[in-house]
Amino acid sequence: MFRATITNPSQKRTIRPIYAQHQATTWGGFLDPAWTKSFDILPGTVMARKSAEIFTPFTGAAGQKPFGLSALFVAPNLGIDEVTATGTNLFTVWVGDSDAVFEILAPAFDTTATWTAPTNGGQQLLTGNAQGKLTPVGATNANAIAELLDVETTDKILIRLNRFNLGAVTLGAGS
Repeated sequence: MFRATITNPSQKRTIRPIYAQHQATTWGGFLDPAWTKSFDILPGTVMARKSAEIFTPFTGAAGQKPFGLSALFVAPNLGIDEVTATGTNLFTVWVGDSDAVFEILAPAFDTTATWTAPTNGGQQLLTGNAQGKLTPVGATNANAIAELLDVETTDKILIRLNRFNLGAVTLGAGS
């Protein structure tokens, strides 16, 4: 259940599932109680799985791997907290395979990065920056969580989840 605060009832979700009914699912767990709330988690923020069912924002720290995209707001700067208000710290992350497609609205992605959709059939991999916002900057096969499908406007991108680590693939003989 989404809990809009009385002070901000018209806040839009910054993640919109496009192809998710059978291609993606929300994974329940808990927000890391050690997270300091030093920046906002918006729906669409890249999340890492810390242990078991504990999630924390992906910041690119050593040992972190992107796991999914936040489904909820924990945004002290916006005055929206859909997690701690429940008293349980329950948290949800969208996960899926390469068939899962989402629209991500600003400010849930790095609006300072250069966003150019591939036009030659190639992939533009995406990772999270130091605040967990989707960005093409520094994206590699090992840290990618998604790929850019389209830049619809300056405030809206279309992504496809891509948790497959191409750097870990071992080709067989004769490949």
